[in-house]
This record gives sequence, C-alpha cells and structure tokens, in this order.
Amino acid sequence: MLVFGDSSVDPGNNNLLKTSFKANFPPYGKNFANGQCTGRFTNGRLPTDLAAESLGIKMMIPAFLDPKLKKEDLLTGVSFASSASGYDNLTAQITNVLSVSKQLEYLRHYKIQLREFVGKKKSEETVKNAIFTLSMGTNDFIQNYFVQPNRSKEFTVEQYIDYLTNCMAEDIVEMHNEGANRLIVVGLSPLGCIPLVKTVSGTTECVGRLNSAALLMNSKIKHKLATLRSSLKMKIGYQDTYTSFVKARKFPKKYGFTETSKGCVGSGEIEVGETCKGQSTCKDPSKYMFWDSVHPTEKMYKIIANDVTKLVKRTF
Repeated sequence: MLVFGDSSVDPGNNNLLKTSFKANFPPYGKNFANGQCTGRFTNGRLPTDLAAESLGIKMMIPAFLDPKLKKEDLLTGVSFASSASGYDNLTAQITNVLSVSKQLEYLRHYKIQLREFVGKKKSEETVKNAIFTLSMGTNDFIQNYFVQPNRSKEFTVEQYIDYLTNCMAEDIVEMHNEGANRLIVVGLSPLGCIPLVKTVSGTTECVGRLNSAALLMNSKIKHKLATLRSSLKMKIGYQDTYTSFVKARKFPKKYGFTETSKGCVGSGEIEVGETCKGQSTCKDPSKYMFWDSVHPTEKMYKIIANDVTKLVKRTF
C-alpha cells in the first residue's frame, strides 16, 4: 500500500518537518501500542493501518520519512502523506507541509531505494501491484478557501472545486506515469459537522454550506475518476466516507457511539494539534466519533477501514 494525503493517513511524516501541524505528543496515541505518540492525529491507528491489517498486508503503514524505516517495509508499503496538506499546493504552503507534488517526489525516492534493495524487476512488480491510496481535500476548504482570502477572491466554491478536481486528476496521471495501476480515492466527509468548524461558525448544528461543498466535491471527484478510468486504463475505486459519517451520526447506538458532536480531548470543541497538549481526555474514546475537534477516533476509522477493505476486494 502506497499512501498519499493529509492527516487522515499521515503516520508521522510531519514529525520531520518545520511545521506546527504535528501530533507526536500526548494525548495523541493514547490507545496506540504502548501509548506511543507516533505523529498520527488520533488515539490509535489510521484507516490505512487498519485496512492494511485486514487485507493481510501488515499491522501499520509507516511514514516514509521515519528515520527508523526498515528496508523490508518498502516491500509492503509506506505513507508519503502530510498532515494539513491538500490538492491545492497553496494549502500545503500555508502550513509549511508536503504538497502532493512533494509527496510524489518522495515516491520517486522510494522507487530508487526499492530498486536498490530488490532489483529492477521485483521493484516494478511491487509498484504495479501496490494499492495506491489518496485521501485529502478537507484542508483545502477548512484551512484555505473558507478562512484565507486568496482563493475565495479568485474562485466561487464551484470553480474552486473544479480547480481541485483538476489538480487531483494531474496527481493521478503522475501516479500512473510512476507505475500506479490500482488506486483508491477517498471522498470528503461532512465538513460542516467537524466540531471545530461548528465552534468557529458559532453553532451547534452542522454548517450547511460546508456540507454542500463536500457533497459537490465528491460528485465531481466521482465524475473525474470515471474519465480517468477509461483514459488511463487504470483500476480506480472511490471510497464514500460521507455516507459512513452520516450513518454513524444517524444511528450512533448501532456503532456503539454515545457522542458524535464533539471530540474526546479537552472540551472537544476547539482543541486540535498543539492545543491538545496537557488536556484531559474522555474515559472511553471508543464511544466518541471524534478524538480531537477535527480528527476521528480509531473507532470511527475502523468503520471507514472496513468499507475500504470491501472496496479493495470489489475493485481489484
């Protein structure tokens, strides 16, 4: 599994960057093996870790930039993802993290290292059979378009979404050029229901215009992927996380949740990243949908990972 994206799939690449968007301190990783703070923005593992385990690949997908990365890990997959990144390169610039083009540059480094380790034939085969995963887009809206002046002056919401899906298509073409054959693209969740978004908007209800933006983005992603499937002759699956979140909010008991509107850390309404330092946490994170005020708990990620596992088996 070769992973690209933002904090939903970053196992700690940001630990090595000069950025404030990090999660390598408590209470992050509270329910991780030995309570380790790896840099994952949750209490345990990420959906890519969990999906990799249920697909029989390995327990965790490590960060490519991790200085402790083992050569053997190159054979089963790594993550190039960077928390706070987005399809729009400006999103990554704002927070000083890895843009998708930078993540793709690291893919090229990965391929060189893999070739040196196992030879040309085996390395090409490994990349060809890898499940490429792309999970991002949230930050383009909640850290860029709706809070920074530049893009909202330049584009209407719909124009910006067209811009983002074009960026995404360019990234996928680039992946294909690098040997990608199988790809999973993860859609956006209901952005307006993120606890921090509600707090900043001064409401306890989900924010309609952000949910509408997420739905429009998802439908344009699906449309773009249909075009790419035929033009690139590539196997591409689309993961609908929006519906997973809506179902869990609507039927919390079915999933074992008692709290779906705020996070487990601190007040659950405003804390994320640095502001989580020294905060107390809820007693049982598995009853919460969100860990901090932006990122889901491992429990919610398990729901998504189960869907991803089914999608992989269906698509490839």
